[in-house]
Amino acid sequence: MNIQSKIYVAGHTGMVGSAIVRCLKRNGYNNIIYKPHSELDLTDQADTENFFEAEKPDYVFLAAAKVGGIYANNTYPADFIMENMLIECNVLTSSYKNNVKKLLLLGSSCIYPKTCAQPISEEYLLTGPLEPTNEPYALAKISGIKMCQSYNRQYATRYICAMPASLYGVNDRFDLYNSHVIPSMLIKLHKAKAENHLSVELWGTGTPLREFLYVDDMAEACLKMMQTYEGNDFINIGSGKEISIRELAETIKRVVGYKGEIIFDISKPDGTPRRVLDNSRIRQTGWTPVVDMEEGIRREYEYYLNYIVTDKINN
Repeated sequence: MNIQSKIYVAGHTGMVGSAIVRCLKRNGYNNIIYKPHSELDLTDQADTENFFEAEKPDYVFLAAAKVGGIYANNTYPADFIMENMLIECNVLTSSYKNNVKKLLLLGSSCIYPKTCAQPISEEYLLTGPLEPTNEPYALAKISGIKMCQSYNRQYATRYICAMPASLYGVNDRFDLYNSHVIPSMLIKLHKAKAENHLSVELWGTGTPLREFLYVDDMAEACLKMMQTYEGNDFINIGSGKEISIRELAETIKRVVGYKGEIIFDISKPDGTPRRVLDNSRIRQTGWTPVVDMEEGIRREYEYYLNYIVTDKINN
C-alpha cells in the first residue's frame, strides 16, 4: 500500500472506522473514500456493487458493523446476525469483482468460546460454545473470517482479519441501552454526579475480567497489518492487560469525579467470565499499544462532555 493508493474505509462514521481514517491521515494516506449509511447501505447488494464499480478502491478496511452491548445483543439477535452477514457478503463479493488489492476485516474477541484457556490464542476458535448473550453477533464475525479465508483459498485474494479486544475511545456510541460497557458506565456515573445521586446500580457481580484497547491503538495495528501481513490466519489485537468490571467502574468513577456508591445487581448477567487475548502475533509486526486505561477513559470522557453532553444541551 503506497501513499497514493485509493482506500475505502467502510463504517467511517463509527468509532472503529473513524479511528482508522485518523490513523491513515496521520501516516500520510489522504486518498480515502467513504460514504455515510444515508448514501450507501452495505446490507443492500445492488448499492454495494454500484459503489465498488464506480469507485474502484485499491484497499478496503471493513469496519462497518451493527454493534452493541449485552442488552442490544439480547434484544435484537436476528438484526445482529443478519445485518453483519449481509455487510460481509456484499463487501467481500464486490471487492473480489472489482479487483481490490487487499482487504482487512475487523472482527471481535467475542468469536471465542465462553470458557477457554487464557490468554486466548487464535487457535481456540470453534473449540467450544459461545457466550449466549452475543452469540448471533459472534457467529456473523466467525462467518466473516471463514469468508475471507475461503476467498483466499479459491481466488488467491489478499483478505486478512483482525480480532481486537473490547474497544473504547473517541466517537464511541453513547446510548444507555445499546452501548458497550465503558460508555454505558460513563453515562450512568456522569448522570449520577450531575443529579447528586447517592448510588449507581450496575449489571452483574463486577467480577468478570476484561481486556480493553484504546481505539487509536487498534487503528495503528490495523494499518501495520495492511502494510506488512500476508497470512491467511486472523490475528488478535489486544493490550494484554486485564481489569475486573468492578475495577473498571472504580476507574471511571475516579475520572468522572463521582463520590457516591457503586452497587452491582447480581440478578443481571455477567457475560463471559474472563477474556484476555494472546497478542504475540501482532506484536511480531512491531506494534505495541501506547494509551493506558485511565488516560484512554479520560479522553473518552472529554469527548462525551464536549460532543455528546454539550450537543444535547444546545439542542
